[in-house]
Amino acid sequence: MTDERVQSTAEGPRAPQGEATRYEIAGGIATITLDRPERRNALSLDLVNSLGDHLSQAQAADGVRVIVLTNSGPAFCAGADLKGGTSPAVAGAARWTLPEIFRLMTDGPRPVIAKIAGHCMGGGVGLAAACDLSVAADDVEFGFTEVRRGVAPAVISVICLAKLRRSDAAELFLTGRKIGAAFAVDVGLVNLAVPRSRLETATMQLADEVMAGGPKALAAAKQLIRDVPAMDREAAFAWTAQLSAELFASEEAAAGMAAFRDKTDPPWVPDRRGRPADA
Repeated sequence: MTDERVQSTAEGPRAPQGEATRYEIAGGIATITLDRPERRNALSLDLVNSLGDHLSQAQAADGVRVIVLTNSGPAFCAGADLKGGTSPAVAGAARWTLPEIFRLMTDGPRPVIAKIAGHCMGGGVGLAAACDLSVAADDVEFGFTEVRRGVAPAVISVICLAKLRRSDAAELFLTGRKIGAAFAVDVGLVNLAVPRSRLETATMQLADEVMAGGPKALAAAKQLIRDVPAMDREAAFAWTAQLSAELFASEEAAAGMAAFRDKTDPPWVPDRRGRPADA
């Protein structure tokens, strides 16, 4: 996946300055920060466009192993830009639509981790749910508040209903009730809730665990999670058997098994010497 709209540097493709999201690469981790705190990181046209550009380049960058999506300010994402009065799900002047953003996250080969440092409403819950893994500060709130604005959580339901039980979805979608991070973990929207003081550490620990996996193996694992539940059982057995054979025959698997025998780290594991022990 390449994007001709961004310029390349020695560090990888970089987006123009002054956009609604910030993009940084360090230690194999691409961090994308939603950076319109004065608008509570609402899904405005400029934020959706900037997020799509940065997700696209991060999914394509050779030096990126994991993508972390986070926020500046008190809100992770407040959902639709009500002042703009349009849905980010549709095209128009947009370079990216919300469904395309979700596909970049779920279908791209790099795992995406949400570091949720602010309140998360409506479409923002969809962004968090589209991430493969998520860590939230335990003082943030979540909510499908659309019905209280006269609309419904339509597009994000495609993502969120895969994680929610029907009864939980009905309660949250129909009441528009706000819930705490611990409740969001209980219903499957978030993986982990931690004290705010531990949010950075917990996210980096999770990223390190993910980067212990081989890049092609991680991409295949994402594909299994996405595709197998919707497949006919016999078709799933046939496809997964073929995929397994291809993976076992790969150079990546040979390197991983050799490292296991030699009790060393495989070549794709980042060297974390110099990082503080509690980071």
